[in-house]
Amino acid sequence: MWYNGLLDLSAWQLLAVTLLITHVTIVAVTVYLHRYSAHRALELHPALKHFFRFWLWLTTAQNTREWTAIHRKHHAKCETVDDPHSPVIKGLRTVLLTGAELYRAEAENPETLRIYGKNCPEDWLERNVYSRFPMGGIAIMAVIDLALFGVLGMTVWAVQMMWIPVWAAGVVNGLGHAVGYRNFECRDAATNLSPWGILIGGEELHNNHHTYPNSAKLSVKPWEFDMGWAWIQLFSFLRLAKVQRVAPIAHRVPGKGSLDMDTAMAILNNRFQIMAQYRKLVIAPLVKQELAKADESVRYQFRRAKRLLSRETSLLDEKHQARIQVMLEQSQALKVIYEKRLALQQIWVKTSSNGHDMLEAIKQWISEAEASGIQSLHEFAAQLKTYSLRPANG
Repeated sequence: MWYNGLLDLSAWQLLAVTLLITHVTIVAVTVYLHRYSAHRALELHPALKHFFRFWLWLTTAQNTREWTAIHRKHHAKCETVDDPHSPVIKGLRTVLLTGAELYRAEAENPETLRIYGKNCPEDWLERNVYSRFPMGGIAIMAVIDLALFGVLGMTVWAVQMMWIPVWAAGVVNGLGHAVGYRNFECRDAATNLSPWGILIGGEELHNNHHTYPNSAKLSVKPWEFDMGWAWIQLFSFLRLAKVQRVAPIAHRVPGKGSLDMDTAMAILNNRFQIMAQYRKLVIAPLVKQELAKADESVRYQFRRAKRLLSRETSLLDEKHQARIQVMLEQSQALKVIYEKRLALQQIWVKTSSNGHDMLEAIKQWISEAEASGIQSLHEFAAQLKTYSLRPANG
């Protein structure tokens, strides 16, 4: 019958097709718009780039230059009043419910497009089709859905139109800066939402991405799954993509006990992984040890101590800072490892432009850590000496 469309699909078939075509849209966003256009983490074959541009025009009315510029500005101004969609500034509810509107409003800012929209398509198709008729694609998509799926095609079309505003503009930009877990203490509030997200194509690994924004691969833990990376690997196998950058690998040479420039640069390159190790190997065991010794009357003060003592300082509010101060007053050992953590981070903030200064600062830090009398800190200092830019057999 005509109202079932040309394909005359069952309900389950229609659901499967809807999930398939929305997944293509997610792949276009994460691989083409995000990892390629905004961050240049990979290169794509011209045919694949044209397909993604055409598909996004049909399913989102999204302009490459606008999306790229807004996302680059988000990274440059993250969690400030100039961030186009920060839930920290604008409120989680606002970003969740009006994320697409925030995008559209920022897209009308010519300064954003001028400063952050460089190296985006400006060919004939962009000028005369995609940018000139931004709503033309989704109108064509509506006709196609209606013809293929009949009356229910309008439901399929509505799901297609809501997919990116809900999942990307709302969930990733909203919840991805408010709830979830953090592998790394980057300078903004970005979090990972799920280690096994498929519907969002890997974009849910938002903390990993904000830590290493130019990496084509968003997963860093063995149990995390990046669907977008799986597609990139397939495209690479088919010679349709070439990966340019991924997160640095922290090489360690067993038995290495000398500090040299290779060690210093390896520590700088892997500073986020190293601070995650500091949380695991120094802060966590000492918090457990001090909690066991603490008097019952003050034990509640150590609640979430591991998280607070390893948290990026710019993200701590006054209440958290006060709790940290109470904990440090209760434990000299915690005070030492907290101050040493801050001191280690300051090394690459102040000396990263001068390798020799950084090397001397790391040597001094290690010397002080070894003399602290805290076993876990001493062991961590010894581990720092083993880092190298090259693997052990390199």
